[in-house]
Amino acid sequence: MSLPAKNASARAGDTAPQAKAIIGVSLKMYFGYQRSVDYCRDVATIAFAHPAVQSGDIELFVLPTLPVLPEAARILGAAGAAAGAQDIFWEDEGAFTGEVGGTTVAELGGRYAEVGHAERRRIFGEDDRVIGLKTAAAYRNGLTPILCVGELNAGSPEEAIAQCSAEIDAALNRAQSLGPAGRTIVAYEPQWAIGAPEPASPQYISAVITGLDAHLRALPGQADSRVIYGGSAGPGLITELDTAVAGLFLGRFAHDPQALKTILDETAARLAAKKVAA
Repeated sequence: MSLPAKNASARAGDTAPQAKAIIGVSLKMYFGYQRSVDYCRDVATIAFAHPAVQSGDIELFVLPTLPVLPEAARILGAAGAAAGAQDIFWEDEGAFTGEVGGTTVAELGGRYAEVGHAERRRIFGEDDRVIGLKTAAAYRNGLTPILCVGELNAGSPEEAIAQCSAEIDAALNRAQSLGPAGRTIVAYEPQWAIGAPEPASPQYISAVITGLDAHLRALPGQADSRVIYGGSAGPGLITELDTAVAGLFLGRFAHDPQALKTILDETAARLAAKKVAA
């Protein structure tokens, strides 16, 4: 498929604050290079034909494995979507073997940087200090951080709000101590729901994100920031959530591009219904 290039001002990152919904996909390390490229081409075809993506009502991005990022950014950018990295280092350059800085991610066409995912906390021992430093690196390089937060064990919505608000504050306070902040997308991913057969209940998700969204957007410089849900999210979920939930951060349930299209359609229908109700 050949997609016409869009003006730089129409790219997802530039129109992000005006987006009414956010849908993101992390491919983790499931796909190899060619399969990732093919996936991005399929998503671009869907995005280019989707009115809500083209109008900017839905902000759509994919986080592929890093070697795919330049091609993914080119393919998705031409269709009104965007790409980013699943991780960045907290320094922009230096003797840090194997790491990739935010400067390089931006140079490769990335517009987002995921930080603080539960797997990186658990497997690589990343703590609030490291996550705050990486958040600062994203801001510094003009990237939108996808800041992942989430409680380890299921409990009450009030407990989840308290814990996740503390995680947000720890990351943003550290980041803001190092330089100007920017817009943030917080991905609320309860750790007990990641990889589970089913997500958390719609009532639980809506209650937690309503609290987190209010907390986040009241922080200095974060009025345009939003909270989305991740953790076994798939088709059908967005239709059951409160409108305080800005969107979804998808994993394996979006590996089929047609499932992603269904989610985009559901999100657009929800936006339309909200507009009619208003």
